[in-house]
This record gives sequence, structure tokens and C-alpha cells, in this order.
Amino acid sequence: MNTLVPEIWQPIALSFLTVMFRVAALIALLPALGEASVPARVKLALSIGLSLVIFPILPEFETRAIQGSRIFATILSEIGIGLWFGLLLRVFVFCLQTAGSIAAQSTSLSQILGSAGVEPLPAMGHVITMAGMTLALTLGLHVSAAGYLIGSYELFPVGNLPDTANIVEAGVAQIAWGFRLAFTLAAPFFILSLLYNLTLGVINRAMPQLMVAFVGAPVITAGALFLFAIAIPLMLSKWADALFRFVNTGVVG
Repeated sequence: MNTLVPEIWQPIALSFLTVMFRVAALIALLPALGEASVPARVKLALSIGLSLVIFPILPEFETRAIQGSRIFATILSEIGIGLWFGLLLRVFVFCLQTAGSIAAQSTSLSQILGSAGVEPLPAMGHVITMAGMTLALTLGLHVSAAGYLIGSYELFPVGNLPDTANIVEAGVAQIAWGFRLAFTLAAPFFILSLLYNLTLGVINRAMPQLMVAFVGAPVITAGALFLFAIAIPLMLSKWADALFRFVNTGVVG
């Protein structure tokens, strides 16, 4: 009996650890839960809990232990796949940060209040990013992440090395799409900046003796803050729709 128990539990434990390697790698880059401000112990607890949810759902062939000389290659493969799927989700965080930076630079608010987060972001970018993370968790990103991970096993089963060319192509396409989304989110501020500079140019032509910078600075600041208060619900709504569309279906745009 004493020799039977290890023979039963050893493959199950090894299979669970194999699943947890992929889950932990994804958690490290998951929006909101994978931020640098989240303690490592919390991330570890989330990885174990999510692995306990996913492990019984996977098909039997996915939970068989990879034994022998392939175990180290399998571990590295699982970590790499988890990081890749996490990076695809991390692009959505970069979208918010880039949109906030574009909006702040366009409206001359990039230096107000300095950096308020772990990463060097303008105050406006920090507000947008934190609001987006809060909204994602409120809408159940941590629950949708379980289904996202289960779908990853359909694309890349345990022990099968993915094609590097396909991974690079998909990653580049995701990043390119992320920049398009970031510019779309910050478009109202870019348009406001364009109108502001055109107006200042016309006034400067009509009244060269007037110090238009002193007149225009309070206008662009107040206008940007007013536009920010109006536009941020629409920005976050569009961003959240894109995020959960990708998590649930794997489709962007």
C-alpha cells in the first residue's frame, strides 16, 4: 500500500505542476493581477488557485505526466507559452498607457503632477490605466482568464512545441493592432490639440503683439480636463469591449 500511493500521486502531482507553470507565467503578465505593485505571494496564490480550477477541466491526454528526459523541455515550453499568451493580454495595458501618453502630450499635460505609478507615466495616463484595470476586474477578467487558459491548451497542447514563425507573426500583429487602438482612444485629444494650435496660429496672425501662449495655456488645460471627464467612459468602454472580445473569442478589432 505504501508503494502504491506514490505511484498514483506522482503523475498527478507532476501534471498539476506542468499546468501551473503555464498558469503562473500568464498571471505574471495578466492585466491588473500581474502588475509590479501586486506582491509575488499574491501572484503565487492566484496561480495555484487558478491551476486548481483548470486542472480538472483539461482532457485526460493533457494532464498526463511528461516523464523522462522531456520534462525540462516541457517545463520551458509551458513557461514560454504562458508568457506568450500573457503578452498578448499585456498589449491591452500598453494600449491604455500609450493612449494616456498621447493625450497628455497633445494637451500639454504630460508634466502636471509628475509620475504617479510604478512606471514613468503622465498623470493622465496613470488615471486611464488604473481605471481600465479596475474596470477589467469588475467585469470579471479573472474569471474569463480561466477560459482563456483552457483555450490555450487547444492551440498548444502540453509537450508540443509551437511554431516560432507563427508566434512571432501573431505577436507583431497584436502589437500593431494595439497601437492603432491606442491612437483611436486618444484621437479626441489629438483633434483638440490640432484645433487649439490652428486657433492660436490664426490669433497670432491677426494680433502679433498679443502673447497667445499666456492666453491659450489655461484654455487648453481646462479644455483637456473637461474633455477627459467626458471621454474617459467611452474610452474605457471601447477598451473593455476589445479586451473581453479577445479573451473570449481570440479575435481583435
